[in-house]
Amino acid sequence: MSMSCTRPITIATMLIVSFNISAQEDFEGLGESAFALNHKTSNNYKINFALRSRYYLYQDETYNIENRQLDLVHFSTFSLDYNHSLSLGIQYRFRESIDGGENEFRFTQQFNYTKTNEAKRFGHRLRLEQRLFDDLTIIRFRYRFALDTQLNGKKLDVGESYIMTSIEALLSCSKFIKSEVDHRTTLQIGWLLSQKLKLQLGLEYRFESFNIITEEKLFLLSSCILKI
Repeated sequence: MSMSCTRPITIATMLIVSFNISAQEDFEGLGESAFALNHKTSNNYKINFALRSRYYLYQDETYNIENRQLDLVHFSTFSLDYNHSLSLGIQYRFRESIDGGENEFRFTQQFNYTKTNEAKRFGHRLRLEQRLFDDLTIIRFRYRFALDTQLNGKKLDVGESYIMTSIEALLSCSKFIKSEVDHRTTLQIGWLLSQKLKLQLGLEYRFESFNIITEEKLFLLSSCILKI
């Protein structure tokens, strides 16, 4: 990637981190690393398995790496046509044995619409999730708008990079707790290392339950995606 692309992103990252750490005592910085396997069984069906680890980087005004949770995720995606697809997902989150939080079972139903315009691709994603805890069930509605584009020409070749950005709104509802509204903004840079391997790095800023008491979190994202 050229210096003209990396320099403003690096500066923006430093400014965001320094501003939040200096201005908010309750600010949290976290990391999330993922390894994903994608397999296309036919023209209309593909599967995805992912292992994700989340950990604290900055908490209670202290820098410290501390594990938070581990996620096992599976998605099955059915293509309706070139632009539309449906997905079903299942996820298990391990927390109790890591940081004392609650373990979680999650079921996901997803509708995705994408449109390509030259080197740019736009995407609308609707998700419905059922988050199952020991004594609580949360229904969550999610909408995400995303844009990704190559940084070199109109076709992504091996060794070249791409950029992805998205905004997402979330609404969580339950019989036993007040409904919560969240917002997420994400920026990632990816590299096509080979025809089957991608590496992605980025940032995600979250405003959680901002209709009640806003919690702000900055995530450092990293992922490795292997096509098999």
